[in-house]
Amino acid sequence: QVQLVESGGGWVQPGGSLRLSCAASRSIFNINVVGWYRPAPGKQRDLVASITSGGSTMYADSVKGRFTISRDNAKNTMYLEMNSLKPEDTAVYYCNVVTYGNSYWGKGTLVTVSS
Repeated sequence: QVQLVESGGGWVQPGGSLRLSCAASRSIFNINVVGWYRPAPGKQRDLVASITSGGSTMYADSVKGRFTISRDNAKNTMYLEMNSLKPEDTAVYYCNVVTYGNSYWGKGTLVTVSS
């Protein structure tokens, strides 16, 4: 099993920045894909960004050019750098890993973008 704990959420004005972190309870070195999700209309959670063990990244169109996902395998941690935040980015952000066919989720961290 893998336990995930997100942190770094909070309130920020439009145009501001936040950096989310997701700490895993064990090594993520051998976990191919890790990602960040947030709720979307009609869906439980929608992919925001993902990164493979080889460093390949994928982003939702709505965050391309503003968000950057990264991972530090030595620290068992993944990050989501969020810049130029918009009110529509307001959401609970969840990190996710899939390993040996099992999907693990953190409890989420709330990001609020408002003036």
